[in-house]
Amino acid sequence: MASIQNAAATLDFLAAKCVPESHVWTEQKDYPVVSESAGHDAVPVVDMGDATDYAIAAVARSAEEWGGFLLVGHGVPIELLTRVEEQIKGLFALPALEKERAARGGGYGYGVPPYILSFSKLMWSEGYTFSADDVRSEFRRIWPNGGDDYMRFCDVMEEFHKEMRALSKKVLDMFYKALGISADHIANGEVESQIRDTMTTTMHLNMYPKCPEPERAMGLAPHTDSGFFTLILQSLVPGLQLLRRGPERWVTVPAMPGALAVVIGDLLHVLTNGRFHSVLHRAIVNQDHERVSVPYFLGPPKDMKVAPLPAAILPGRKAAFRSVTWREYMVVREKMFGKDSSALAMLRVTEDERDAELAPGMN
Repeated sequence: MASIQNAAATLDFLAAKCVPESHVWTEQKDYPVVSESAGHDAVPVVDMGDATDYAIAAVARSAEEWGGFLLVGHGVPIELLTRVEEQIKGLFALPALEKERAARGGGYGYGVPPYILSFSKLMWSEGYTFSADDVRSEFRRIWPNGGDDYMRFCDVMEEFHKEMRALSKKVLDMFYKALGISADHIANGEVESQIRDTMTTTMHLNMYPKCPEPERAMGLAPHTDSGFFTLILQSLVPGLQLLRRGPERWVTVPAMPGALAVVIGDLLHVLTNGRFHSVLHRAIVNQDHERVSVPYFLGPPKDMKVAPLPAAILPGRKAAFRSVTWREYMVVREKMFGKDSSALAMLRVTEDERDAELAPGMN
């Protein structure tokens, strides 16, 4: 484990003439890759500016069939997205010693996410995770003396957070409506409004440098997100891929100007009783261009119980998943890394549990 962490800290991506053994990625199933989004493999596009039932139906289809979609008409200014990308490129262009002042400790900081260390190989990427509500104190670790660069970076990130926070509530409402929940119930339903008002936010900055041998490397390993859903800003270099089912194949998400990708996470899968499925996704790298992405993660407070919404349980069906907190789910999820079974499978209600629920005297 220590040797993997050391390799992550010391590799100079820009100077590498080949992919070192520590980063040669072999831990992947050999699914076909669809590089062009077209026909049956066209990644869905949802226009938030289309305030009709058609847009809500498009969300439902995309969530059920794909587990994700591209979002346009969302109202976040394109010029802000451009400034975010510029600031991230500047951050990762800093000397290694300056970035390592903010080395990841616990959940936040510069470095690889903990789950990456479950694999025997490293990713061709740099990352920085932080609380979207705590930008200024976090990034004083990079710029301890403050200054103009620090102020510009924090101003842009806080503006981005404000826009994305407002957008996340609108996207959640679209998911609710796609389940058939009325606007009045969204506003007044105890569970629905609690989720809407208490969603937590985390941001992760990704830099995928140019790679001399992209076919031998991986930008980010295949995974599902653990929370409700993720809004992803990606630069105009394709790299995000979703695993399409029936048969399984990787489909490259187009890099559309101004579009944000929406990826459904495991806890929305639970909340919707499996109707909206979490999607396995990954990031590949490019020989000629660097790539930036910013996942904006939305989830519940760590100790809020998440269970299937009554509106998500179809007539004649029962809840397919046990209630779970995010904290409890992450314990299960970490145990499942590298195994054939998934954490979601571990949360499924068994036939014995359903029978016990219906037994006399048990209610």
